[in-house]
Amino acid sequence: MTDEVPGEGLRERLARQGEDALGKLAQELLENPIVSGAIARAFATREAAVRTQEAAMGALNIPSAADVERLTRRLRSVSQRLEGIEDGVDRLDRRLEQTARTARPHDERLAAIEAQLAKLSADVAALVRSLDASPAPVPREQERLEVDESPPPPRRRTRRAAS
Repeated sequence: MTDEVPGEGLRERLARQGEDALGKLAQELLENPIVSGAIARAFATREAAVRTQEAAMGALNIPSAADVERLTRRLRSVSQRLEGIEDGVDRLDRRLEQTARTARPHDERLAAIEAQLAKLSADVAALVRSLDASPAPVPREQERLEVDESPPPPRRRTRRAAS
């Protein structure tokens, strides 16, 4: 034998030779038109039987194996999507908690700013009211007296001649 591998035991040689013989037999059977035609007809008959079985089970409202398999695949798909949604909700929940923790100091600061703004608004409103108001009347003691213009110069008396 020319195919012998050095160091190969009897068992390995027999297994290899058996595999070779089976391969040759399968090849010869597949090349035989009668056998290949019989195999093709057997597969076609099997497919027809499966279709007929599915139609009969469908008429009886009994799910076929293919229906159960499709349903199983859909269920797995929905389950994976739901897990993805749950993961997203968990991430969002953690992010909201983190935002809430960081927002508390800002809320206190915002409240203090709002209080200062309210005080400033009240002060500005008081100033506006005081500017719009008519001036308070001056007490009589503080009133300015009007001073007449300087008196006219005295007239000169003329001497009259004694007559």
